[in-house]
Parts: sequence; structure tokens; C-alpha cells
Amino acid sequence: MNITHRPVLLAEAVTALTNGPLIQQQITNQNILVIDGTFGRGGHTSALLKQLPTSARMISFDKDLDAIAVAKQINDPRLTIVHDSFARMDQYALAESVDGILLDLGISSPQVDEAHRGFSFRREGPLDMRMNTDQGVTAAEWLEQAPQEEITHVIKTYGEERFAFQIAKAIVAKREEGLSPKTTTQLASLVASVVRTREAGQDPATRTFQALRIFVNRELEDLELGLKAALKLLKPGARLAVISFHSLEDRIVKQFFQAHAKVEIPRGLPVREKDLPQSALEIIGRVKPSDAEIAENPRARSAIMRVAEKRMGAFI
Repeated sequence: MNITHRPVLLAEAVTALTNGPLIQQQITNQNILVIDGTFGRGGHTSALLKQLPTSARMISFDKDLDAIAVAKQINDPRLTIVHDSFARMDQYALAESVDGILLDLGISSPQVDEAHRGFSFRREGPLDMRMNTDQGVTAAEWLEQAPQEEITHVIKTYGEERFAFQIAKAIVAKREEGLSPKTTTQLASLVASVVRTREAGQDPATRTFQALRIFVNRELEDLELGLKAALKLLKPGARLAVISFHSLEDRIVKQFFQAHAKVEIPRGLPVREKDLPQSALEIIGRVKPSDAEIAENPRARSAIMRVAEKRMGAFI
């Protein structure tokens, strides 16, 4: 099967980073370094490389071995490929050494469409869901041993599923019969038997599968660590762009940007405005896909990109 991946907000992401004042001022500087936190299938990485000078460097991360295999086919001496989570990007670059960072938090089309990965409730496959198949437990393994209360918590918290208790109860009941779900369609059918109502056009298993994927891959924990690492690595004047695909991710990004775009001063201190320390970030804006992009790629419809710039003399 020939599966392609269409990067979301491609032109907008490249513009957000390369039009930042720092890269524009340093376009001939040999020390330009840009990070793509999720290589995926290389859409954003390749587009950014086209806009960067021949003296620039780029580091692209991915936890997925299939993505790493694709990345290694790119013959560009400027590009370094790292099989790791962007949460640990500060182990691969120095503080205030990076001119732009892109975090694309979405799951790639091949991950969804290749049945053996276990991400899709529409395709029969093993219930795996790991981005990095070299480590961690599969979704099936976790469901086979997790307490009902923990399953409820995960599905409710990461899937925002109002039927989380009923789903967890059904999973445990099947497990006690020796029929714990081992495949994607087994779990999807089990969820559908419990979730009787759902938003128009949404499969009953959508929220449960989202929750398990986020939990198995520690996606929200990685996002929080990655944002902190990015703030440390960015040079003053450099930009951070983050593309998210659901409210849980976007809320974390929004709150992080807002928290670092202001400086909290204890009440009652005699501090003049001109003496206040500089906040770490300036929020540049929020971008959503155009109607044309959504028509061409329906998976883009929920995407939001938030962009911030590290201030000169930032207070961190």
C-alpha cells in the first residue's frame, strides 16, 4: 500500500519560523540551527530545509522507527536525524543555540492507515499503539493488567469520554472471561456495545483510542517537557511554533505560552514598571488551516498552530 502523509499547515509553519526576525537577520550566519520535533514523513523538515541557507543545520526527532527509516533516505548534510522524543531535545543542543523550533503533535497518516500499528479502530490489527515499538507496553498488554479504576481514569482524562466508567467495566468483564481485547476491531466493537450515543459522524471508539494512544506514548508528559526544553534552547528573538490536534494538547500549549508571556510580581512590592523583568515569550498568534486545506485534507480540520517568540533579555 502506498500511503502518503500530508503535513498540516505546511506553508504557515515554514513562514512562522523563517520570517522570524532572528533568522531573517542571520540568513547568512553559519550558526543557524532549526529543530523539527517530529519528522513524521519529512514534509515540514524538507520544506524548512529548502528555505534555509546551505550553511544551516537542522535536527529532526522522531520516536517512530518507520519515520526514522524514511528520514535516513534524505541526502542532506545539514540534517541530523535523532531517534528520540523531542521531550529530550535539550540533550542534543546547547541552551540559547537554536533559531527556530517546530513541534507537530499530530499522528501521521501512515501510523493511522497501517493496520499493524494498532492506531486505527477501522482496520484490523494488533492493539499496539506504541510510537516507539522498541520500548514500553502495548495498549493490549496494559488493558490486560490495569485496574478498572485506572482504565476509567485514562479514558476519561485523555479521551474526555463521558462513558469511561462503562467502557472500563466492559473491558474488565471481558478480561475476566479470558477475552481481553487483543486487536483494534475487538476493542472498537466492545466500546461500540457500550457507547450508544455519539456526535454525528464520530465513531464510538474515537475517544477511547485517542486516550489509549496518548497514555501509552506519554504524549502530554512529553509535550510539557518539550515546551520547557524549547524555551531553554531558543536564542532570544527565535520562534517556537506548535501544531496541535485536540483540546488537551492545545490547552497545554496555550497555558504555557500565556504563563511565560507575563511576569508575576508579588503584590505590595515597590517595583516601577520600567524595572520589571522581561517576560520570556511574546505570543505572535494562532493559525488554523484554510478552508481549501481542510477540503483537500480533512484530517487538518482540528489543527491549531500557536506561535511565540523568545524575547530579548527574557526572564526565565
